[in-house]
Amino acid sequence: MPSTTGRTGVRGSETGRTRRHAARVNCPGGGWRDMGARTFVVVGGTSGLGLAVARLLVDEHRVVVFGNVPGEVAATADELGCDGAVCDISSDEQVREGFAEVVERYGTIDGVAACASMWAGGELTELSVEHIRRAVEINVLGITYLLREVVGHLHRQGHGNVVYIGAMALAAPRPGIPVYRATKSYGSSLVDSLAEAQHSNRVKVMQLHPGPMPTRLQERVGAEFLDEVYAMPEQVATEVVRLLLLEPDDLYVSGERVLRADGRW
Repeated sequence: MPSTTGRTGVRGSETGRTRRHAARVNCPGGGWRDMGARTFVVVGGTSGLGLAVARLLVDEHRVVVFGNVPGEVAATADELGCDGAVCDISSDEQVREGFAEVVERYGTIDGVAACASMWAGGELTELSVEHIRRAVEINVLGITYLLREVVGHLHRQGHGNVVYIGAMALAAPRPGIPVYRATKSYGSSLVDSLAEAQHSNRVKVMQLHPGPMPTRLQERVGAEFLDEVYAMPEQVATEVVRLLLLEPDDLYVSGERVLRADGRW
């Protein structure tokens, strides 16, 4: 399914993949796997923290970026030389189709970074019903559909890591963002419960709560929410990648929360 249709469909830059991944071996199903490389999906990988995570991974691993804007997905895939899929996580069907195509292409998914988020700033009485609904669709229903699909797949294959990107606002309430904080609190609670339920170190479910960062989402938020001391997306991305690259037999860290109240790392 071509990604330009607005539906899910894994696409990529053949030139980019050839340039970055020269050593290939055949695998069942007619696909290919690079010796020593792993497969990662970055949801919300076309901007901000997600894009920074994809950039760190793509030189040594297979990367698929998920985004809900076809043009941005195509541009990111071409820039990084990786695969991309158009996927609105508020659609359970698109989430299932997107991951099914990644599995069909590569066989294994070693890690997923859940970076997609919908900003909902402003007092409750100032937000439109449509804006509230969309924030719930992305930050609540979307992360539920995503984790349901990802955790199920990781268990079927017997290993893998998922990192949920929360928000520092959960640790310290900020005025003016009640809906955003409530929806992100749902995601954090869901990850807590899933992590506790794994009963295995081979499937790790973790969350990271960065402070405000100068990203596209931050531009929507406004400068008043940017702390005096903050981390750049590239700095936070190194921590996300560290968690994604944990081996199945590494120390038990499922449920680990990584955060710093001042945004520094």
